Amino acid sequence: MKDRLQFYLGGSWVDPAGTGSIAVHCPTDGSLLARIPEGNEQDADAALRAARAAFDDWAATPVAERAGYLSKIQAGLSARAEEIAETITLEMGMPLKLSKLIQVASPIANFGIFADMLADFPFERRIGNSLVLREPVGVVVAITPWNYPLHQIAAKVAAALAAGCTLVLKPSEVAPLNAFILAEVIHESGLPAGVFNLVTGYGQTVGEALVAHPQADMVSFTGSTRAGIRVSQLGSATVKRIALELGGKSAAIILGDADFPRAVKGVVGNCFINSGQTCSALTRMLVPRERYEEAAEIATGIAKGYRAGDPTVPETTLGPLASDLQRERVRGYIAKGIAEGAVLLCGGLDLPEGVNTAGFYVAPTVFGRVDPKSVIAQEEIFGPVLSIITYDDEDDAVRIANDTPYGLAGGVWSGSDEHAQQVARRLRTGQVDINGGPFNLLAPFGGYKQSGNGRELGVHGLEEFLEYKAMQFRPPPKA
Repeated sequence: MKDRLQFYLGGSWVDPAGTGSIAVHCPTDGSLLARIPEGNEQDADAALRAARAAFDDWAATPVAERAGYLSKIQAGLSARAEEIAETITLEMGMPLKLSKLIQVASPIANFGIFADMLADFPFERRIGNSLVLREPVGVVVAITPWNYPLHQIAAKVAAALAAGCTLVLKPSEVAPLNAFILAEVIHESGLPAGVFNLVTGYGQTVGEALVAHPQADMVSFTGSTRAGIRVSQLGSATVKRIALELGGKSAAIILGDADFPRAVKGVVGNCFINSGQTCSALTRMLVPRERYEEAAEIATGIAKGYRAGDPTVPETTLGPLASDLQRERVRGYIAKGIAEGAVLLCGGLDLPEGVNTAGFYVAPTVFGRVDPKSVIAQEEIFGPVLSIITYDDEDDAVRIANDTPYGLAGGVWSGSDEHAQQVARRLRTGQVDINGGPFNLLAPFGGYKQSGNGRELGVHGLEEFLEYKAMQFRPPPKA
């Protein structure tokens, strides 16, 4: 991989003001992939001023033209899909076959979805003697994570561009290389200069400078709850809009009338996808107390069937964690679970068999008889760690599921969708999968409580980047 030495600002690749660089490592073996610029406050200022200078013209661009640019970006990403999938696998570790299906297909689809949405989105509506307009919020700062890097970028960038906003993107320094490919695609699409800008760097410097800057009208942030709180604090000084997609500790309730083998397999698969590095992962499996042994046996058997290893090899089903820091964090939680007295059914602190010892691997781990109040049941681990918790009845299951600071996602499994839906309606969470219902790019994504505020994806994601304006008219004189 080649080093990326410049930022994309004002329609051109320019040298950064900062002189530092950040190393991007391959989590499979710890090797150096590339270096990217370490931006500073001056770079943040330049990026936001470029976005501000482009805003008026872009906001006035006809909707059909905006849709045309989104379609061009979609086509450009499609043409480089193989390269993007390989890049993301190398920089954050998802198995290549899954990167093609998820890490690349999803962002390509999102640019097309928002392009199509503009054809009939109601930007104007008559209400009584008022004309209510939906107008772009302004200059947007988009700060994105490393776990689904281009998907999270597309959810923000495509929606903001569709709304008529200009923006500055700061991707995670852990997996930033895909964002440079996107910038190249955007440049080739002919998008007007300054509408999209890219800077990289650490959150404590360039990230905080972007969030606090008075030229930013909105911040759309995806990351940890702790970082989201900091974003809210900094943004509040200028009363800018803040949209947050944060952590989760999602529960899957398997009801007594569910098909247990199918349900347990679905939950384990959801928990372990992307090596557990998914904010909406179902990491708590709630089962009837009398069915615990059955659930534990099925879950353990499935977990032991995962093959950890090089994510570029087709046989691999569990890649490494994205960084050494993340691996040590997850190992710390596993050690805490053991110390708290949870039953270690499989996995644990030892390396998975046959992996590169220089890579950032954690064994697929299942804990049984987990106390709902324990650390591993309350805090987001962000690794391949599943906690099995027992409940007495449905009321108890709902209480346990709702009893964390988070509310991002959840799941309910039952012998009927109707029964599962009755329980799902009682969960305080932004999304609930019914009997393993698949992810929907058209549905709103976001959470309750400390999982954040605001929504991404679909029409609700577009609306996040729009303001309301009401123009009142004098009613016509009576005849």
